Amino acid sequence: MIKPTRTWLLRIALIVLAGVIAFYAWKALRPDGLPEGFAGSNGRIEATEINVAAKMSGRIRDIMVNEGDFVTAGEVLAVMDTAVLEAQLREAEAQLERALIGIETAQDQVTQRTAEKSSAEAVVAQRKAEPSAAEKRLSRTEKLAERGIVPA
Repeated sequence: MIKPTRTWLLRIALIVLAGVIAFYAWKALRPDGLPEGFAGSNGRIEATEINVAAKMSGRIRDIMVNEGDFVTAGEVLAVMDTAVLEAQLREAEAQLERALIGIETAQDQVTQRTAEKSSAEAVVAQRKAEPSAAEKRLSRTEKLAERGIVPA
């Protein structure tokens, strides 16, 4: 059996002394307690899993948080790709514009038909007056014929 020499014993003692000094230095330099906003305790924590849903269907363009991140109410978690919705909006705006043009055209037609109605009523009034004028001419011509006068 090999007997430890004095040099080996000194080396082992220095290593043990260095370990003890390192342990006490680490214990003295480490921060006391937990950072602000954290609490320490023994116990059991059960996570609550929440399903997140959007009001409209579509594709997600970007996810703003990672699994396990702390989030607050109202924080944006994901950004949806709105290209399809924007196209639908433009289509609806175009349909609205066509409908407004249709209303304007219909109003113009109503105005035109009202003018045509007024013109037709004037023609009817004129036609109603024609028999009266013809009767007057007939009466005048008959009177002139009785006298033997022929109108020119």
